[in-house]
Amino acid sequence: MTPASLGDRLPAVAGGVSSDVILQQFLDWVDGLGFELFPAQEQALLEVMAGRHVVLDTPTGSGKSLVAMAMLWKGLCEGRTGFYTAPVKALASEQFFRMCNEFGADRVGMLTGDASINPKAPIVCCTAEVLANMALRQGADLPVDYVVMDEFHFYSDLERGVSWQVPLITLPDTTFLLMSATLGNMAPISEALERATGRPVALVSGRDRPVPLEHEYRETPLHITIEELANAGRAPIYVVNFTQQDCARLAQRLTSLRLCSREEKKAVFREIGDFRFDTAYGKEMRRFLAFGIGVHHAGLLPKYRLLVEKLAQSGLLKVIAGTDTLGVGVNVPIRTVLFSQLCKFDGEKDTILSVRDFQQIAGRAGRKGFDDLGWVVCQAPAHEIENRRRLLKASVSRRGRGRGRKPIRKRSAPRGFVPWNERTFERLTTSRPETLESRFRLRHGMVFDLIQADESSRSGGSHTNFASLRRLIAACHEPAATRDRLIGQSAELVRALHRGGILRMAARPGGGYRVEADRELQIEFSMHQNLSLYLVSTLELLDQEDPGYALDLLSLVEAILEDPGIVLRRQAARLRHELAARLKAKRVPFEERMERLREITHPRPLTDLIEPTFDEFRRSHPWVRGDSIRPKRVGREVYEDSLGFDEFIRRYDLQRSEGVVLRYLSRLFKVLSRGVPDRFKTDGVFDQLGYFHDLLTRVDSSLLSEWERLWSLEDQADGS
Repeated sequence: MTPASLGDRLPAVAGGVSSDVILQQFLDWVDGLGFELFPAQEQALLEVMAGRHVVLDTPTGSGKSLVAMAMLWKGLCEGRTGFYTAPVKALASEQFFRMCNEFGADRVGMLTGDASINPKAPIVCCTAEVLANMALRQGADLPVDYVVMDEFHFYSDLERGVSWQVPLITLPDTTFLLMSATLGNMAPISEALERATGRPVALVSGRDRPVPLEHEYRETPLHITIEELANAGRAPIYVVNFTQQDCARLAQRLTSLRLCSREEKKAVFREIGDFRFDTAYGKEMRRFLAFGIGVHHAGLLPKYRLLVEKLAQSGLLKVIAGTDTLGVGVNVPIRTVLFSQLCKFDGEKDTILSVRDFQQIAGRAGRKGFDDLGWVVCQAPAHEIENRRRLLKASVSRRGRGRGRKPIRKRSAPRGFVPWNERTFERLTTSRPETLESRFRLRHGMVFDLIQADESSRSGGSHTNFASLRRLIAACHEPAATRDRLIGQSAELVRALHRGGILRMAARPGGGYRVEADRELQIEFSMHQNLSLYLVSTLELLDQEDPGYALDLLSLVEAILEDPGIVLRRQAARLRHELAARLKAKRVPFEERMERLREITHPRPLTDLIEPTFDEFRRSHPWVRGDSIRPKRVGREVYEDSLGFDEFIRRYDLQRSEGVVLRYLSRLFKVLSRGVPDRFKTDGVFDQLGYFHDLLTRVDSSLLSEWERLWSLEDQADGS
């Protein structure tokens, strides 16, 4: 008999229930699941029920998610609101479905920036940036009583860390649960949280893993290592790659191995059922799965990632070729983590993995309830493995032929290679994670949100300009000298917003002036792209009567978005191929053809306007980098050529990067909708919005469909 879910145990009337009763109900539910709590879990549960903030620093697999459920359960029983936040949409959606199952689909919602499902629910799963943006706009008025911040080590992320810090500063009445397996020293952050909220922070930590790990360094070729691990009963194996292309290549190579029996293959297809592989990459994805091989990375459509996770959870996959997204807690249960290398490209150069990154990924090995041990295996550098193979081959050849010593031609390390060896592996395994560093920074969008927060909380004329902005800077976790610099920078940002027409001076009833947002801006207007202000300022230069206005506006929006690199490379390659054919037909000399081809890049529309205006913008915004603006024609090509998603994918052979294209078009739609003031939206722009909305809805509505299915099942159960 299936035990009652948490949703079925809710009191008839929310509120008025003691913490002791709430805890006992939760423990009864845990008991029905058939497992005992670990000491750290018990301590954390008591601290949560006592109303304290909790920092939970325990290894992967030690049940941190159960403590998160307890905090959200407490909120439900009290008639309050709880948020679960994660660094990536995949983890937020995974927890969303889990909570739908336990609390009921009608009580759980999700917000990820480009997905909104049941947003008024008492429990909301969202990405950290979503909560940070809400907290900036509403501050202490935001109706959120409990917040779970999963994978809190992202606090130290250079670009995104501010999103983990903002809620701690701006939500003084909220109770927080900060969780990660690799937190390091949390004393400074805990002290800052106590100052901000006036309530104690309980630190709950432990290093004992439910499933111990064994570590092994391998000097055999990767495919042999995988075959030997699988034959030794150490599957499922997650092979960590650091590019999406490497994942696909490895999956293709592994199809030559016999990893699954006939019966195991049949079980995979039974589980897949009538799943629709209806995009360009679907056929290849289905073929990999037929061999017991999964692919998992951000370049896949969400529905394919969810399918791989489902099959992994059912124990039907032998090998998963994935990226380091495994380190953010995505639920892919595995027995062995196999590192193909110990360095990765950080955006500028190859570097050795940090202790935190390594341990986040390695900690996913070993399945609680299934494995007595988990294995973490590291490959030696590929060129060293190859040189070792050549040396052994030469040694055998010399013995067999009785010839003298012949020099061995060694394979060189790749260009830019950062060396690692077994000692590197041991250091990453045994060292403590690096201390989390504050990454607080101000952006135009933050300043705009804070000024709006002042407006919404203003009482009469007594309100002081920039009060929320000053409080945020004063409370941030940066040292005093940095806070002083931030004050000066905030003044520059306010002036820039005023020059751009986003802010204006309004007369006070009793005399003087106050700064407020332009009243013509739509309610949902946001400026969370780094160059949002440049976009709004430059839109003023376009002529709305020009027939090409809407397309030029679209090009300006695309210019401030991050590049989908693989798409731009394929566009440039296609243009070079077409030009080469034309030049060859005209018998242009080879050297001249090569010179002409070297000049070809991806399409960069509107550069005659963008380049001079951006140079001018940079002069008054010195913190803006010169390479920040990126003219391109991706969404514009889709719209101008009336392409469907699959048509665009096939045009550039992007089957292995469908998720990259989907995310880019989602961001484009979001900025076009929310980042362009309504006064610039003509009928042509509204046509674009409708086109992209329809395209995105058709591509992957798997999250919404699954939620609707869960809610439908609950309705059927209630009616039976």
